Amino acid sequence: MAKVLLINGSPNEFGCTYTALKELADTLEKHNVETELLYLGKAPMAGCIACGKCSSSGLCVFDDQVNAVLQRLEEYQGLVLGSPVYYAGPAGQLCAFLDRLFYASRGRMAGKLGAAVVSCRRGGASAAFDRLNKYFGISNMHVVGSQYWNQVHGFTPEDVRKDGEGLQTMRTLGQNMAWLLRNLEAGRESGIPRPEYEARISTHFIMD
Repeated sequence: MAKVLLINGSPNEFGCTYTALKELADTLEKHNVETELLYLGKAPMAGCIACGKCSSSGLCVFDDQVNAVLQRLEEYQGLVLGSPVYYAGPAGQLCAFLDRLFYASRGRMAGKLGAAVVSCRRGGASAAFDRLNKYFGISNMHVVGSQYWNQVHGFTPEDVRKDGEGLQTMRTLGQNMAWLLRNLEAGRESGIPRPEYEARISTHFIMD
């Protein structure tokens, strides 16, 4: 059975972001996709300090939830990143977590499905949504969309539960992700190989 990790980047464990993620998780479960919800908590989250230790160990020098996910990364065929909107961007602790997670993963995100979910009271959702999708686009992941950008609106979980279109967007996202996971599984079973990538070329922009 395919498994999806949903990361709740809100400091409020059962707030608006959770409400959106729960709607998505319930839909995935209905389509026989196992889900796991990770709450990052309220404690400060260390950002990347560019020490390079992960290149040799495969783990981050800060031994926290980043390493817990890295050690289980092969279990997940999909990742969902959930965040409230702060000043038109995702929560800072979530970005710190993701910077370290994706950098230390060293290509192991490739081939997984990715989706971002954002929650806002009024505005800034599309900018925060775009920021989170950047992690997938640089990691050879497959971005899952829905009938609208993956966002819900409301100041409280009760407000979000009144956002009929937002919750429907979460359910449609769940259906699309479950369908794509089945297609990937069918491809593997029929012997379709994963892409073989060229050796990485890194170019900077200082010219002679």
